[in-house]
Amino acid sequence: MAGELPDSAKLVFGEHVDRAAGFVRLLEEHGVERGLIGPREVDKIWDRHVLNSAVIEELFQRNERVVDVGSGAGLPGVPLAIARPDLRITLLEPMARRVAWLEEVTDRLELDNVTVVRGRAEEGPIRAQLKNCDVVTARAVAPLEKLAKWCLPLLKGGGRMVALKGERAQEELDRDGVAVERAGGVNGRVVVVGADVLEVPTTVLIVERQTRRDR
Repeated sequence: MAGELPDSAKLVFGEHVDRAAGFVRLLEEHGVERGLIGPREVDKIWDRHVLNSAVIEELFQRNERVVDVGSGAGLPGVPLAIARPDLRITLLEPMARRVAWLEEVTDRLELDNVTVVRGRAEEGPIRAQLKNCDVVTARAVAPLEKLAKWCLPLLKGGGRMVALKGERAQEELDRDGVAVERAGGVNGRVVVVGADVLEVPTTVLIVERQTRRDR
């Protein structure tokens, strides 16, 4: 079962591993019926979803303000919030039923460092509310060109977009690099994290928001 506690979970979450296990149980019990994960994903929740999301925590500095765009089931935002309680994380999600799920999860797990907001990153009021954050993260939301247009405006100058991508991340960066620059992105690069704890490490695409010095 997905709920069995893997040794890698203890390494990644440390003293917070029980809270991570609680999130896995919630996904096991409700994820399929609420359209958050597919039926075949239940036995893969730890590795494919929760640990895959949590290992990106090494890319964050202390006390950063983070927006998880299109949070959906709470990935990567909830595992990241559990692994790094110092981060201030906003879960941004447009669908009401998923917003309800995220609010239930944050309440059940007592995630005091998490706020749930309903909306889309490209909406004016959302941009005004969440602007100047340190990091925007996203997982399986959109191709890089669209993601850059949505996410980069939320960042302060020098802030980072941290997008969880698959093994073709470099191809995506090569394809959409010009569009990313037009959206104000610089220093695009691909990094791999979690190789020491995951059979399939997490591939991350990082883009910084241009500062005045970059222009």
